Amino acid sequence: MPGSKIVDQQEVLRWFADGWTAPQMIEEYRRKYNLETSPSMWGNFRKRHGLAARNVRDTSLIPWQVEERHRFRYPLEMLRLEAQARAGRQLRGDDAARHDSFLKRLQERGEVIEYLPETEDGFHYVSRRPQDRDIIRAPRQGRHAGSHAVAR
Repeated sequence: MPGSKIVDQQEVLRWFADGWTAPQMIEEYRRKYNLETSPSMWGNFRKRHGLAARNVRDTSLIPWQVEERHRFRYPLEMLRLEAQARAGRQLRGDDAARHDSFLKRLQERGEVIEYLPETEDGFHYVSRRPQDRDIIRAPRQGRHAGSHAVAR
C-alpha cells in the first residue's frame, strides 16, 4: 500500500479479530512505531479488508440522541457491548468481564439505565419500574428520541 502507515498488515488484522478499538490501535501505533494515525485510517483499513464493523446499532438499547459530552460514559459503553452481545458477537477479555459485571449490577440492584442529557453525568442508574421492559428506561415519547440522528 503506497503511502500507507500500516507497518504490519497481519498484526492489524489480528487486532481487528481480537476486537481492538481504533483508540487502542492509535495508541499502540504511537507507542510501538512512533506514528500518528486517525480513527478514519483504521475504519478505511477495516472496509478495504471486508471486516465487519465493530459497532452494532441498536436503537432499542440506545434510543437517545446522546450529547457529545456523554458519549464515552461507562453506562453507554456497556449498552454498546450489550448491543454487540445481542447481535451474536462474542465479547472478549476485559469487555466480557465489564459487561458481565454491569449486567449483574443491574440485576442485583433492580436498576435500569436512564439518560438525562441535562445532567452532568447524563446516564444514571435508577430503580426499575414495572413498565421498564429492558435494561434501559425508555424515553417518554418526544423526549430525547424521535427522528433525530442517534449518536453512538
